[in-house]
Amino acid sequence: MTSRKKEFDVDETRRGLIISGTVLTVAAFLPLAGCSSPETPTAAAPQPANPSSGVTKTMSTFTTKDGVEIYYKDWGAGPVVVFSHGWPLNSDSWESQMFHLASNGFRCIAHDRRGHGRSSQPWDGNDMDHYADDLAQLLDHLDVKDATLFGFSTGGGEVARYIGRHGTKRAKKAGLVSAVPPLMVKTDANPGGLPISVFDGIRAGLIANRSQLFLDIPSGPFFGYNRPGAKPSQGVINAWWMQGMMGGHKNTYDSIKAFSETDFTEDLKKFDVPTLIVHGDDDQIVPIDAAGRASAKLIKDSKLIVYEGAPHGITDTHKERLNADLLAFVRG
Repeated sequence: MTSRKKEFDVDETRRGLIISGTVLTVAAFLPLAGCSSPETPTAAAPQPANPSSGVTKTMSTFTTKDGVEIYYKDWGAGPVVVFSHGWPLNSDSWESQMFHLASNGFRCIAHDRRGHGRSSQPWDGNDMDHYADDLAQLLDHLDVKDATLFGFSTGGGEVARYIGRHGTKRAKKAGLVSAVPPLMVKTDANPGGLPISVFDGIRAGLIANRSQLFLDIPSGPFFGYNRPGAKPSQGVINAWWMQGMMGGHKNTYDSIKAFSETDFTEDLKKFDVPTLIVHGDDDQIVPIDAAGRASAKLIKDSKLIVYEGAPHGITDTHKERLNADLLAFVRG
């Protein structure tokens, strides 16, 4: 017998012992499964969403007519409430309100706008018309009826343009929270708006170092952490930064023009459902006079609730009060 033959035999013997030992070890534990008491409950295996496919569904997306994949959440059961998020965030920014309403008997749906969060990042189409049409296709996809539509900041513009373009056949109520309508930028017809230089500055900051910009905004004016006596939450700041960085660079850049220069005046005049408007009077991002108060004058059946001393990001800083106000509105 050659040396190579001996080595081969030794290796094969070792391999056989390892396999035999493994089998014996597993076999030794198998009888224990049959020894459990009949009274002891055993965990049921997770069932697939589609038994025929054998695959458990863990996330939801749909594809728009122009090929953009949109991610959405669908929590709870009951009357439908739909949430549209602000810039440059995603549907996670509504999580406190969604959790509260879903825990109180409502079906809560929120999507990541195109170019934001977990949705596709198309080069083109980052404008309010496409945002509104994406929302319409989501509601059609889920065959939503009698929904309450809430929009925060840029999401308020999305809701307004949706109603302006698609009407309220799937909606029975609407809500604008710290929302951008009717128009953010200062014009001759809108003297209370912000100068275009403000938005040019945001664009410049995004190009120069968007990661730093996405730390500076939540660390300062967004949550009012730049006010005397404010107590910044690093966790809230980090969450805002993370959501912003999940968005596409080009998409979040284009969206600045969309939320600041789109005029929603005619869209607001088409609202024909009860509408709740909530705005902080210390909002440094979307000032209340040119936004919440102006929108309340344009929407016929609207109710304005002013949060005194509140900043822009009230979904976090005033979430308990906002949760209660939104729940009362959808129940009313």
